[in-house]
Amino acid sequence: MPVFTGQNREQLRQMYLEAWRKFSARQPLEPVEAQVAAVIAEHPEYIPLLESGPRALAADYEPEAGRENPFLHMGLHLAIREQVTTNRPAGITRIHEDLSRRLGDAHAAEHAMLEPLGQALWEAQRSGRMPDERAYLERLRKL
Repeated sequence: MPVFTGQNREQLRQMYLEAWRKFSARQPLEPVEAQVAAVIAEHPEYIPLLESGPRALAADYEPEAGRENPFLHMGLHLAIREQVTTNRPAGITRIHEDLSRRLGDAHAAEHAMLEPLGQALWEAQRSGRMPDERAYLERLRKL
């Protein structure tokens, strides 16, 4: 999973745009770009935005306005994939496998897992602490 530490919002968004541009042009991708392009390919509704260039870089997604942030959404997918690959927190791979079987595929399982992950990250940010892995796993088990 890519580590995006130290990048600002525009740099992160530019990485998504560049990964999609290279993928669309059938150019070689770095491993992180391949991961990003795979998530984008599963979200065709975001492709027009990504292909808009400057508009994608400048857009604001305020929760109060009811607009989903496509970059956050795709970033959470990437985070879940990393968690599942590394089985960290311990037990998440099994939870993902069970959800994938029950919901029909891995992408649907990830979508179910997005809200609990977002909640865990929001709580951690609010408290200034690391995410509570036990509480996160408990929310996932309830899905």
